[in-house]
Amino acid sequence: MSSLTITVNGVEVRGNSHEPLLDQLERIGLRPEYQCRSGLCGACRCKLTTGAVSQADSMAFIAPNEILTCCSTPKSDVVIDFDYELLQDVKSPEQDHSGNDEKTA
Repeated sequence: MSSLTITVNGVEVRGNSHEPLLDQLERIGLRPEYQCRSGLCGACRCKLTTGAVSQADSMAFIAPNEILTCCSTPKSDVVIDFDYELLQDVKSPEQDHSGNDEKTA
């Protein structure tokens, strides 16, 4: 596994060169829009500002310098930008890893 940097809307995260960007972003808690996960709908479209990806064939229309995160795997460090603010899963600091509330009455 080759480690690389993925910069998403200005935020740097660590990634790899063997999984689609959508899967990697979800694993770190970011929630890009998507519907099909197969390159048909185009909902996961974003701009590729810097870097290179390997993109599987898709049916969705994409403009030059756009990629589909569901079927694009980074080949190098990449900078991508979505036209919207990504939702992010945030774990409450009051909860432990099992989801149990740590506060006591």
